[in-house]
Amino acid sequence: MTASLDQITWPVTTSRLSLRRLTENDLETTWSYRKLPEVTEWITSGPQDFETYRTQFLASGKINRDIAVQISAPDGQAQIIGTVMIYIKDAWGQREVAEQTVAVEAELGWSFDPQFAGRGYATEAVSKVIELCFEELGLRRVVAGCFAANEPSVRLMERVGLRREAFEKANSLHRSGQWMDSYSYALLKDEFSDRP
Repeated sequence: MTASLDQITWPVTTSRLSLRRLTENDLETTWSYRKLPEVTEWITSGPQDFETYRTQFLASGKINRDIAVQISAPDGQAQIIGTVMIYIKDAWGQREVAEQTVAVEAELGWSFDPQFAGRGYATEAVSKVIELCFEELGLRRVVAGCFAANEPSVRLMERVGLRREAFEKANSLHRSGQWMDSYSYALLKDEFSDRP
């Protein structure tokens, strides 16, 4: 069976958070913080208006890969504070064994509303997503990457136990026009299982 986010019974909870599939109705909320310069600086796409954001988000298929991260608001309603992407994909393999590489890996990504920074929510959410990838989806590896200058993401990847695998010099073109360095991180299921 090919791994799919449909295998998971949503919502999934942690001690402080609720994680669920993102819907089109959530896009205005995610736009409210993704349009902020300190968030847009590091994410893949930085459209100038909501309609462009909505169109790009839906056309890219991200709606099927992003998980809404929620907390309880003071009025008791759930409030989205960020998203975590789980992009299930094939690993590389030689042709004779290629069928064994299908949907065995997940690329992770995230964006969070800066007003909730510094409280451990991102660490809690990404840690839970890694657990889901290995324990619920049965994947063998998770990967994540970022611009080397994106220090909050670097620190987050290291806090959740991802291992730095690569440093690439001036390999990624930033929308500022500058070629920037990047890092790649990963974690194997065996490494996850061996953690205390």
